[in-house]
Amino acid sequence: MARPLRIEYSGALYHLTSRGDNRKFIFKDDNDRMFFLNTLKNVNKRYNWLCHAYCLMNNHYHLVIETSDGNLSKGMRQLNGIYTQYFNKKHKRVGHLFQGRYKALLIQKESHLLEVCRYVVLNPVRAKSVKSPAEWKWSSYNATSGLESPDLSLTTGWILEQFGAKKKQGEVKYRKFVKEGIGGEKIWKDVKCQILLGKDDFVAKFKNHLKGNDNLEEIPKSQRYMGRPLLGDIFKKEVDKNINKRNRLIFDSVEKHGYSQKEIADYLNMHYSTISRVMKDINMSKYKT
Repeated sequence: MARPLRIEYSGALYHLTSRGDNRKFIFKDDNDRMFFLNTLKNVNKRYNWLCHAYCLMNNHYHLVIETSDGNLSKGMRQLNGIYTQYFNKKHKRVGHLFQGRYKALLIQKESHLLEVCRYVVLNPVRAKSVKSPAEWKWSSYNATSGLESPDLSLTTGWILEQFGAKKKQGEVKYRKFVKEGIGGEKIWKDVKCQILLGKDDFVAKFKNHLKGNDNLEEIPKSQRYMGRPLLGDIFKKEVDKNINKRNRLIFDSVEKHGYSQKEIADYLNMHYSTISRVMKDINMSKYKT
């Protein structure tokens, strides 16, 4: 069977799921869940990920991840690999823990991210494990809604900003938004080509990658950058006077020379989110018809 195509670019957002092999449990106790979230925290830090939502069930998990550096595959290998080693050692077992490869659905941020985050935290309610999402300890709902402090693996800023400038106001409106979704979510009708969730214009940007590529494997990114130029040699002082040229050099520094967005942001004394927007704008422009 062909491996599903992975579309990776800076600023990409994904709904990720991994299920236990033969639907067996991947979390047997709270210590397992704590170890998983701690591993996720470390992966977020190492690969410059943002986790907008999560839910840990018994035999599978859901994550909503934003990859600032376009490195989904590397991060997922780290996350599932480290957790599998821990789980097998602790529970005295061998072999695969997860059933096949993880599933990754690419999300359009502006149109569907909020709905996907709501879907994720309502998973225990749909499974009839609890009546209210607040009753499920192992999701991001309580932290995002202000009922408890966020875990270090989670970022709540973007979601709450969609409901108002003030955090408390955002938390109240978020709780109402999630409650309104109980029993009524139909977001998956908008999924296209099995891996894209967004409006038609979003899907159209990726049609060249999808057309005729049913047998494509994951597109590998170079792991080694021997002899790459120093950032000081790439960014000359005069570049500051030409924003378009600077942005192209930022893009090339990541894609051709393997620098992380954080390294470039630190060197240029810019916020990493600005670097992320530059990468996203240039990447997306390549898919325009």
